[in-house]
Amino acid sequence: MNGNTSGRDAAPPPPATESLSVLGDDYVRTPDPHLAAYESSFLGAVDDLPTYRPSVGCIIPAYNEGETIAGVLDSLLQQTRLPDTIHVIVNNTSDESVEVASHYAGPHTRMTASGEQNTIVYVHDIGKNPDKKVGALNYGYSLVEHMDFLLGVDGDTTPEPDAIQHLVDEIASDDRIGGISAIYSIDDSALDGPMAKFLIAGQRAQFSAFNMQNLLKGRNMAVLGGQFSIFSTQALRDVMRDSHQRTPWVKDSEVEDSLLSLQIKSAGYLTKISAFARAHVGGMTTLRSLDAQQVKWNFGAIDLMWPGQRGDTKGQPLHPNLRLRWFEHMSMVVNIVTRLMFALLLAGSLSISAFVFSPLWLIPPASAVLLNWRVARSMEFANKRDYLFAMLLAPAEVYMWIRMGHFVRAWLKFFSKQQTDNWAAQAKAERGKGTAWLYPFLVLFVFFIAAGVAWVQVPIQLQSDILAVGWPILGIITVLQTAWMLIKGSKRYRGFTA
Repeated sequence: MNGNTSGRDAAPPPPATESLSVLGDDYVRTPDPHLAAYESSFLGAVDDLPTYRPSVGCIIPAYNEGETIAGVLDSLLQQTRLPDTIHVIVNNTSDESVEVASHYAGPHTRMTASGEQNTIVYVHDIGKNPDKKVGALNYGYSLVEHMDFLLGVDGDTTPEPDAIQHLVDEIASDDRIGGISAIYSIDDSALDGPMAKFLIAGQRAQFSAFNMQNLLKGRNMAVLGGQFSIFSTQALRDVMRDSHQRTPWVKDSEVEDSLLSLQIKSAGYLTKISAFARAHVGGMTTLRSLDAQQVKWNFGAIDLMWPGQRGDTKGQPLHPNLRLRWFEHMSMVVNIVTRLMFALLLAGSLSISAFVFSPLWLIPPASAVLLNWRVARSMEFANKRDYLFAMLLAPAEVYMWIRMGHFVRAWLKFFSKQQTDNWAAQAKAERGKGTAWLYPFLVLFVFFIAAGVAWVQVPIQLQSDILAVGWPILGIITVLQTAWMLIKGSKRYRGFTA
């Protein structure tokens, strides 16, 4: 004890700049009023201290992207928030991708509203890569795994100037988020020929409907598309640990981004679509290339959805990220049934002069036009072509028949257990080679010919009975489908735009 009979340690003497009063056994210090004059200067110094800035490594897998890689790099270097590094991973290329990208190699500085920002562009030519895009992505991951976030960008994707800033702000605000995808659209400003314009309009509508569906479901995204998505590197490490993988992406699936999204979700993270970040992706301008892309996507989704073990891929039919996939596939089945039934019943009725028009039949196509118009109106960058595609009905209907062909071909390919490389098939189609895209049209033609031949062999009474049963069944299905379209067409978009 030091003489303090209260049993407490002696309080330290107050600074000379403070006044001291005693309340019971406690000292109460009152700051010297003269120090208040210095408060603002101290607070200003604190405000000037640097804040933590998450590090972002951007990787761009590039396969024969000589025509587009310059635009991608230009758009990245014009961002309001630059990535800390940009790695162009050129693989299996046979064009001038390396030469074009090399012009951007080195440090870059840009003055933004938040101050001067710096980044460095690296160009890596890894030559022949048997794992294709997956191999390029994993090579890029090895270069940026020490950073906070990995930004994956396709070699034909150009983001809006504030896209990276939005993605970083959103993913850094919540540690539960494992990855965020941008809102995708397709730039249709430089297209040649009516077929390319028609197909791009259809893809823009398809992307818009898909984006809005995810935005309205709590912004939960089933697939973090590789076109322009940001990932937490911690989430990727957790995926590798939980799945016993050496790399985040594996070549087991036709849709490597879908599989990784499922794994991120299974690791306990959220997978989201951004509310603000937008990017323009490359579209398919020919029936051949669109067929290859859509079949690959559908085949990969089926592979993940179907139960059972197939090689190294295990189906996960009950995974929460696949619920929307199941709904999409069931909707496509309904679309196929209604359209085929209508075409056959209409032809059968006309053949025996039993067709009677009813104005009520105009309700389903009117509902479809309303829904298509809502989809076009929800686009951030909608134009006259998007509205014509929606309002004329015929373009959207033809595009639906094309999608039905892709859907059927993917399922038949899955059940046939063909050992084909769908990545190579898509690359071949984009080079203008291959005839597989014609198969759905040929099969549909043969189907209608066979149905017609069979129909004329049936007695008139049986034909009448078939029509008497078929039309009511089609009517019930159509009523339910129309009600669903009206519900979707009347939904509020809560300020979101796709």
